[in-house]
Order: sequence, then structure tokens, then C-alpha cells
Amino acid sequence: MERPAWAPQSIDISVPSVSRIYDFYLGGSHNFEADREAARKAMQFLPGLPKIMQANRAFMRRAVNYAAGQGVTQFLDIGSGIPTFGNVHEVARAANPGARVVYVDHDAVAVAHSRNLLDGDERSAVVCADLRKPRQILDSHEVTDLLDLEQPVALLLVAVLHFLPDEDDPYAAVAELRDALAPGSLLVLTHASYEGIPVPEDVAGGAVGVYEDIRNPLIMRTRDQIAAFFEGFEMVEPGLVAMPHWRPDAPVDQEDPYAFSGFSGVGRKA
Repeated sequence: MERPAWAPQSIDISVPSVSRIYDFYLGGSHNFEADREAARKAMQFLPGLPKIMQANRAFMRRAVNYAAGQGVTQFLDIGSGIPTFGNVHEVARAANPGARVVYVDHDAVAVAHSRNLLDGDERSAVVCADLRKPRQILDSHEVTDLLDLEQPVALLLVAVLHFLPDEDDPYAAVAELRDALAPGSLLVLTHASYEGIPVPEDVAGGAVGVYEDIRNPLIMRTRDQIAAFFEGFEMVEPGLVAMPHWRPDAPVDQEDPYAFSGFSGVGRKA
């Protein structure tokens, strides 16, 4: 298997990565055959997976615009993945050119590409760290140099919490991040769920099994379990809803049912 010039030497390109699979779903080019093979296997059960990822990205952009409209100028995007068009810093700066963004991921390819993209950008930074270790993120020089945690921050956890099983205590990780943020900060979140997926649960479970096989289990939580991540936040209208229903820019297109899989929401810290 030939290693592309852009692939860090430290990574095993024969092992699939969820961020590179996500990149493939979005039509990106920074993925390997192992990633594409896993993605195609999952799509045998859920052919609408690319549509779900597109809905995630569209929600993220609307939520960042909302945050900017509320006067938030600082963004902490954890599980940011491989940069694609319309990333957080681009959306935020279209609303406020002074916006500051820190991206966090533990995938070496995602981090390398983000750093290349943002080279010379003094108002953005990239941290190689894991959501399961919030202090590693909060104490990083990138965060302490660029973000003022005494002022409101938009914390983005888009399509990442469903990769943390309960034994990793994702609720504690979110609570620790919440407690470090100033009042007026926002939590922007999406999460996979069997609720809303337009196929029977046992069929969708086939796709979940693919992620288990690559040792990145996909944890499907209920709406109530997802709502629990917002403890300590006041939900912004319209609450916890399917991604296309969160403050749509235009009439919601009902044609592709996969876009309505899972939940999205924004909460404000009181």
C-alpha cells in the first residue's frame, strides 16, 4: 500500500480512522483505502451515511453563525476532524473577522492537515489531544494563549461524543469542560441515535458493527441520554431536535430521511 506524501510517517495507513471515514463521507480526499473500505461496509447497512454527515456540517455552520450573532468570538472545536470547506474559523470570521478558534483532535492526519491549513493564522490553533482528558485540552498552551476562558466560548462537540462509551464517562468530560467555561458560553452538540434513522434498528446495527470491528465503537444513545449532556446549560430554542430542524436557513427539505437521524442542540451556560 503506497503512502501518500501528506500522510504522517507515524500512522498506520492500514488501520481505519473515524475522522478519515468522515472525510470520505463528505467527499474529501484525505483518506486511505482502509478508511474507504470501512465506510463502504457501513453504507451497505446505512446508504444515507454521507447525508447524515452533510446534515452535521450544515448544523455546525448554522450553530457557529448563531454563536457569532450572540457576540461569541471564541470557539473550541473538539473532535474537529479533517478540515473541509466551511470549517468553523471560516464561518465564524465571515461574521466576525476577529474570531479565535482552537481545533482539537487525536487523529494525526486531522491534526497535520489542520496545521498545514492554518499555518501563519495567528487567531487559530490546533491541539493534538483527547476529549477523554479535558485538562490536557484546557491546559494546552494553544488554548491558554488563544482563548480567554473568563469570557464566553462556544464549545463544539459535533459528531464526537458517540465515539465515547459509557465506561469512558463522557458525561464527566463534558461537565469538566462546562465548569471551565464562563457564563454565556455555548455547548454545540450532535449525537448519533437509533431514533430518526429510516431503517429498522437491527439493520442500522449492522453499520454500528462495522465501527466496532475497527475498534471505534459507535454508541447510539437515546434522546434522553443525549439531553443529559446539557446538564448545567439552558437549551436554546428549538431545543434538542433532528439536525435539519435546528434553526433552518430555508424551508426544511423532507426528501432525504437520513438527514433526520440523531439529534442536535445548543445550550447556554447560565
